[in-house]
Amino acid sequence: MNCLQPTASVFKGALATLMLSTALLSGCAGPQVADYAAEQPVLDMRQYFSGTLDAYGLFTDRSGKVVKRFTVVMKCNWQGPPGMETGVLDEDFTYSDGTKQRRIWTLKRQPDGRFTGTADDVLGTAVGQEKGNAFRWGYTLKLPVDGRIIEVQFDDWMYLMNDKVMLNKAQMSKFGVKLGEVTLSFVKR
Repeated sequence: MNCLQPTASVFKGALATLMLSTALLSGCAGPQVADYAAEQPVLDMRQYFSGTLDAYGLFTDRSGKVVKRFTVVMKCNWQGPPGMETGVLDEDFTYSDGTKQRRIWTLKRQPDGRFTGTADDVLGTAVGQEKGNAFRWGYTLKLPVDGRIIEVQFDDWMYLMNDKVMLNKAQMSKFGVKLGEVTLSFVKR
């Protein structure tokens, strides 16, 4: 055997080391929802997103320039047995250019405490989790741009400030490249 020729076990070892390093680095890459488990006030999605809420937001492109401002009126309700409720979040958007949009989320609380959600302009199922005062939500949105639909990924974070106010910051990306951010403040009526 030629000592300069790598064997299959060397490749397997290198591959295992690479996979472990990648997993460790990606785990340290950013905040996790568990980082906020001790934060107060404690967020209960079913309680906060109940009744009518107003939201005020803006979209900034990757350079930080404000591209669009908008307001949202949300009507929210939950039904079902405790611990497995289904919520409907009916959102009416009004954009600064006068356009309007409606999105109706159907959220389901899972037995493990996580949430899943669907909406007509969301590809597949969104998945989220609440811990402490935070909620992290990941999904792919079918976004209309210049007469066509593009699929963009959202890493959406919400932070409960008090019983009336929640702040929301979402990063939008495609193929891992940041396209911009959405910033919102929710105010419960």
